Amino acid sequence: MAELDHIDVLRSSGTFSPVVVLPLERREKGWVALDLTGGAVAEAEAPWTVGKYNEVRRGMYTDALFAGVRNIHIGIDFCAPVGTPVASFFDGTIESVGYNDQPGDYGHVIVVRYDLGGLSIWALYGHLSARSTARKEAGQAVAKGEVIAWLGAEDENGGWPPHLHFQLARRRPPTHDMPGVVAAEDHAAALADYPDPRIVCGAVY
Repeated sequence: MAELDHIDVLRSSGTFSPVVVLPLERREKGWVALDLTGGAVAEAEAPWTVGKYNEVRRGMYTDALFAGVRNIHIGIDFCAPVGTPVASFFDGTIESVGYNDQPGDYGHVIVVRYDLGGLSIWALYGHLSARSTARKEAGQAVAKGEVIAWLGAEDENGGWPPHLHFQLARRRPPTHDMPGVVAAEDHAAALADYPDPRIVCGAVY
């Protein structure tokens, strides 16, 4: 889609900031990509790993929230230690803040609206700490590279090893939520509505 190509050009020109900044000792090594097609693996609990977009993850989503059929991942996971800073990739405005409380859900989230050369796009930052989102509210401006939250622990992030779920949307989400995994029958529509986050965060895998 031409509009998304425009965003990719902005990213290639260095317009965007990382959403999770690797520590100095990790920057040369970068992220380690996970293969979760067979379900969760031990490496998923290690820091500084990344889970892929548009990946079928069989046997991983067992909570009632996923109804036994939603297993195609429609975001990117940045696995990092609890308390790792999460930054806005560009100047934007907070659209919504909330807590998705079901087991396996996002826990604390922030959704930010961005205007990228006339095109609006929304980003969900999920699995955050309660303390870091407590003073955030709709309408607040955020700056490129600004730390907007920190990663939460399992008891506040939906029960997952600490990580950021980062997802883009081409349409305004009605609440502080986006379907992070979808069923096969919704797959094609999800790819259209929720584009590959690498158009703003680059080749992280």
